[in-house]
Amino acid sequence: MRRGFPSLALQVQEVLRKDPLSGHLFVFRGRRSDLVKVIWHDGQGACLFTKRLERGRFIWPSVAGDAVTISRRR
Repeated sequence: MRRGFPSLALQVQEVLRKDPLSGHLFVFRGRRSDLVKVIWHDGQGACLFTKRLERGRFIWPSVAGDAVTISRRR
């Protein structure tokens, strides 16, 4: 996955129909499931976080639509 914040933010706008500057986290997974990228706008600027696993894969939830909402459990 070679995309940076601008192209991932454009995908958020066009595919998910969400505002990438809303302060929400948007998580993207690489094809091999060993890489995730998270974009987030903190109100001052764009943040792009990347995590690549040396071994294993990220477990991804089943998606009925285009997006999954994850909430903090208490």
